[in-house]
Amino acid sequence: MATLLRRAARVSFSGSLLSAGSRHGRVHALSYFGSNNRNSSTSSKIKVDLDSSSGIAVVKFQGPPVNSMGVDFLTEMAISLDKLELDKNCRGIILTSAVPKIFSAGLDIMDMYEKTPEHYEQFWRGVQDLWLKLYSSSKIMIAAINGASPAGGCLMALTCDYRILADNPRYKIGLNEAQLGIVAPFWFKDSMVNTVGYRITEESIQFGVMYSPADALKIGLVDQVVPEDKVFSTATETMEKWFDIPDHARQISKSMMRKPTIDRMLANREDDIKNFVGFISKDSIQKSLGMYMAMLKMKKG
Repeated sequence: MATLLRRAARVSFSGSLLSAGSRHGRVHALSYFGSNNRNSSTSSKIKVDLDSSSGIAVVKFQGPPVNSMGVDFLTEMAISLDKLELDKNCRGIILTSAVPKIFSAGLDIMDMYEKTPEHYEQFWRGVQDLWLKLYSSSKIMIAAINGASPAGGCLMALTCDYRILADNPRYKIGLNEAQLGIVAPFWFKDSMVNTVGYRITEESIQFGVMYSPADALKIGLVDQVVPEDKVFSTATETMEKWFDIPDHARQISKSMMRKPTIDRMLANREDDIKNFVGFISKDSIQKSLGMYMAMLKMKKG
């Protein structure tokens, strides 16, 4: 079962997506270089720091201003996760942000606005790949959520085994796609149902609810709410508790729980891409995205 879990994580990553790893057509492949027992790597959007003595890898999002999940971000994250999945020195991964006040604002709207159908397909396949790698990872995944986490940011947190959110009322979390005039796909929905249950998810995705830390804790969207300066240390302490469980037993248990959701996504993957491309290409949806982008520009001005 653990083998199945790892195989599911190694979904094919299309050549077209890899060739578009940055806006200049370069792939930001992460290279690991050692210093004592610590391996670290930095790319334009993602920083990976693996301490082989503790077995903990810290994956930091560092794509200001809001860690948007564009094609370059998705590519670098996928490469980082592939390397960590194969690294025997890594037992657990902490996802967090290097950008103040934001975990991730989610999918990059620029990759969904006024692009070609080919680009939309490439982009959406990258989003799928990232979810599959995160959700099916054999490693312990902990989200140290040190900022706002809407939409795709919330999705990344939902893929984790444990979620810790900073106790700051400005740091809200939720799948708020409906507020932008777009629809959270079934595997976004499944991720939330598996975490908080059907009824809460039904209401959340229809209204695009963004939850405060207190409310997120109340419904089980996060597991702990701690002072902002304690988020990372709490994640590290929590990881040590998870390390007490033998890896093989934990991995098989995780696979048993998650495999049906992963299989459902894989079985419907191509249809999901077609649905996304058809939906996002509609004039009405493009108009809604354009209005939203104009509103953001007015706020910045």
